Amino acid sequence: MKKLTDYLKSHKKILIISVLLVLLIALAFVLFGSKNKISSAATGTVNRSETEVKLIRVLSEIDGVGKAEVMINDGKDGVEGVIIVCEGAYNIMTRSDILNAVSTALNIDKNNIAIYAMNK
Repeated sequence: MKKLTDYLKSHKKILIISVLLVLLIALAFVLFGSKNKISSAATGTVNRSETEVKLIRVLSEIDGVGKAEVMINDGKDGVEGVIIVCEGAYNIMTRSDILNAVSTALNIDKNNIAIYAMNK
């Protein structure tokens, strides 16, 4: 134990610099976030996951959906639920298409998907 304390005392500057470097890296990660968050100019500064962005893109290509917003609730074992708000949710066939597409894309049960009509 005495050898360890002597070593730490003699290399104090290196230890302090190492600790500060680790803290600086952690701070940079917290401030700038991870790469899978994407900022949307259309809705302000909403951070969306890459999966949400892809799902919005796919849904907007389905006939009748129109403009869509998506929120994915991720849990420990994957996706636990999805909320979709879109212009075409008033049409029962469009809702069915959305339900099938999201269930297939995310490999989740249809009971974990909620679809709502967007305000006009």
